[in-house]
Parts: sequence; structure tokens; C-alpha cells
Amino acid sequence: MRFLDAHAVAALGPAAAVRAITDGLRDGLDPATDPPRTAVGLSRGQFLLMPSETAAAAGVKIATVAPGNAVHGLPRIQAAYLLFDRETLTLRAVLDGTALTTLRTPAVSVAAVLPRLPHRPLRVAVVGAGPQATGHVATLAAVRPLADTTYLVRDPSRTSLDALRLDSAEADAALRAADVVVCATSARSPLFDSALLRDGVVVIAVGSHEPDARELDAALLGRAGVVVEDIATALREAGDVVLAIAEGTLSAADLVPMRDVVTGRATLPGDRPLVFKSVGMSWQDLVVAEAVLSASAGRVAS
Repeated sequence: MRFLDAHAVAALGPAAAVRAITDGLRDGLDPATDPPRTAVGLSRGQFLLMPSETAAAAGVKIATVAPGNAVHGLPRIQAAYLLFDRETLTLRAVLDGTALTTLRTPAVSVAAVLPRLPHRPLRVAVVGAGPQATGHVATLAAVRPLADTTYLVRDPSRTSLDALRLDSAEADAALRAADVVVCATSARSPLFDSALLRDGVVVIAVGSHEPDARELDAALLGRAGVVVEDIATALREAGDVVLAIAEGTLSAADLVPMRDVVTGRATLPGDRPLVFKSVGMSWQDLVVAEAVLSASAGRVAS
């Protein structure tokens, strides 16, 4: 049994993580068969349990959510990943689950929207300044050249990044010009007026996985092609989708599973915005964890 720390997980690299997600879906993995995550209440927060199985392995991520951790200088969410042999259920590896989440989430996003990304240098606007914000930029840069990247935040004084204030004329201009907009925040209501966005934009929203929280307004989902990891999961957990349906701008029939995009069964329209809404699913951790272990074993062997 091996322990793979954050450095070993990150060593896989974003391009290889995108390939792991893409290869898993093209090899027949069906996200609709993934067990839903389970929340277990604790006195100081909760466990989130995320199990999954592929043809080659089984695994489970155990994440802790501790809302009071800020006063201790600790992350609100921490995690460990347990990777097992599928046949014998023998533990093969323990991975840093926080690093795994940081790596796999942008890999999923980029795999889902890759067919719509132009091959020219991209103008990227990112709402947020945390690990997922910077991780999405690194993953986009691994598959396409970037012309420029603009970070937009509510309070620029709280980040070391060179960021613009979200509610400013400069931020509005960055949103209007963007080829790709990434939303990676803890917001529970729309971050900006989607009328700012042009028709060819690709929007990635990863900040929430609750049915009453959203980063995007219903108007955007109503005029966009909307891709999700899995339709049933989105209808249960994706507030951006759930609330847009409740407000009448979107229907469940409009949703496109990312599996269909990656395998070529669905073609994304190029004359309107594309929205990818992610809530995070267990299969994603598993296929990237398998890739991390394989890559690590290759480095040891060499």
C-alpha cells in the first residue's frame, strides 16, 4: 500500500488529468451509475463520502467539512482518498484527497468543454481566487494558449493575485471580452448580469453543489447550451440548473450529459453560450486517482 501526498498527486499534471477523465468516458464509464455522495453529520461539521467503481478499481473519498476551521487557520474542507483493487478490495493506495479534488475538478470542466474551445489564444475571466480558480487557469493553459487571464473578486485586498473588483466597469469589460468565464466561488446568488456575456462564450461553474445555491442567473442558462456531468445528479444538486428550471428558462430535456459531448454523440452549438455546470462526482476522483497511482509507479520503476 502506498501513500501519495499532495506533491505526488499534482505531479500527474493537468493535461494527463484531462486525458484520464476523457479516456474513462470514452472507454464506457457511465456517470449515471455512480452512487450519490452521502453526508454524515458530526458535532463540528460533516463527513462527505464519495464511493465509486470502475472496471479496474474501486475507491472512496472521505471529505470533512468543518465550518469553524477558519479560526484555527485550517481549511474548511479536507479529504483523503482510499484506492482499492476491484477484485480483492485490497487497499492499494491512500492519496491526499484535497490535492486530488484540486486536480480533478478543472480536468472535468476542461474535458466537458474542450470541443467548444477555439484553438486561438483565449481570453479568460475567472470569478474567484482560490485553488479552483487558479487550477482552472492552469488546466485551460495545458490544452490551449491563453491570451490573458483576469481574476475578478469581491475584495481584491483579500488575495495576493492581481485581481479586479467584481462590481466595477473594468470587470464588466473583462466579462464582455472573455472567451471563457470560470466561476469558482462560494456565492449563493448570481455573480454578475449574464447580459454582459457574448454569444460565443464558454462558462464553467463549479462553486456550488446545493439545489438552492447558484453562481449564474437563469437568463444565461435559458439562452445557453447546458452541459452537466449527469442529468439526475444535476437535478438533485446543481442549484444553477434547479433554480433556472423553477424560473421557467430551462427544462430537464435541455440538459446534455458530458459523456455525450466527450464521446461525440452530442454536438455543441456554436452560436450561443455554452454553460458547463459541475457539482463533482465520485467517478472523477477514482479515474484520476488511478492515473496518479499509475504515473507514480512509472516514476518509481524508472
